[in-house]
Amino acid sequence: MTSDRQALCGAVFSLCVVALAAYVARDFLVPLLWAAILAIATWRLYLRLRHSLGKHTILASALATLLVATVFLLPLLAALREISKLVPELAVIVSNANAQGIPAPAILGRIPLAGAAILSWWDNTLAVPHGLAQLFSGVPVQRLSGAGDLLKVYGARVFHGMIHFGFTILCLFFFYLNGLVLRAQIAAMGARYLGAERWQRYARNVVLAVKSTVNGLVLVGLGEGVLIGIAYWLTGLPSPVVWAALTAALAIIPFGAPLAYLAAAGFLAANGNTSGAIGIAVWGTVVLFAADHFIRPRLIGEATRMPFLLVLFGIFGGVEAFGLVGLFAGPAAMALFITLWREPYADAASANEAQRRKVERTGTL
Repeated sequence: MTSDRQALCGAVFSLCVVALAAYVARDFLVPLLWAAILAIATWRLYLRLRHSLGKHTILASALATLLVATVFLLPLLAALREISKLVPELAVIVSNANAQGIPAPAILGRIPLAGAAILSWWDNTLAVPHGLAQLFSGVPVQRLSGAGDLLKVYGARVFHGMIHFGFTILCLFFFYLNGLVLRAQIAAMGARYLGAERWQRYARNVVLAVKSTVNGLVLVGLGEGVLIGIAYWLTGLPSPVVWAALTAALAIIPFGAPLAYLAAAGFLAANGNTSGAIGIAVWGTVVLFAADHFIRPRLIGEATRMPFLLVLFGIFGGVEAFGLVGLFAGPAAMALFITLWREPYADAASANEAQRRKVERTGTL
């Protein structure tokens, strides 16, 4: 009885310690999750660098961290350079649209079934003064008097995002530096509470889910941005690099790319380039259909042996629950669930296999 009480008290104490640590570090949990996801996705790269540098851990960790940071920063700097050229014209357009509202195109009302609802939403959201500011900032209209206030809101968010990015890169360096020791410690803890075989099963599926989701979302999204970006360039869309970068960023989220390429098509149509607008809309739909119905299901679903519908639940549910990091945390959670769901069948299959080997070895049941 005393040992049971000690076990219960020990479990409660452990949970309290974990909860206290999570509360203290709550503002840094998102950068920590991002760093963990990046470390899992690029771990092989780090090991190759470490092997090439004669197992010089600090140098390999710094170099791998620098490479990952560069992959994110170079496209961002290129996009900012292109955007800076459009800032004066864009500021005037945004200011006028925000102050006066954007009238709804007449074609919206002619869309079958959903036309009336879309037109009503547009009239109540974008057609009213300062509606644009409210839509993109989430701040009440009365508190945003113009585009300047909107830029202030987003400036603060960008600064906050830069701080998070800095902490993510810092955490990533230490994950590389101490990753082998940390992995051994986590494995020991998992084996203690779940058993070695069961822990290996869960850990393997979570890592596989993160890697396959990175490949299926990020790499496919970048591919969509490049392919649709070629159409931007061929049709004469201004600043095709900016539009391609925006398309790639939105394409990371399944079915997010249409927000970019349909906006680009609308821009061309508004400026009289109807053929170019149709070309972008058709080509973008073809690329999106191939990527989201053939490539992504193969990269994510087949690698994790999860139904693609469950993958979608993980992606969209993760974004709803955790924000952008939920794109990868959600499928990992679904991988844990599907592993738990299949565990009785896996155990039964293991028992049957053990029985079969016994029969082959002894010749008796």
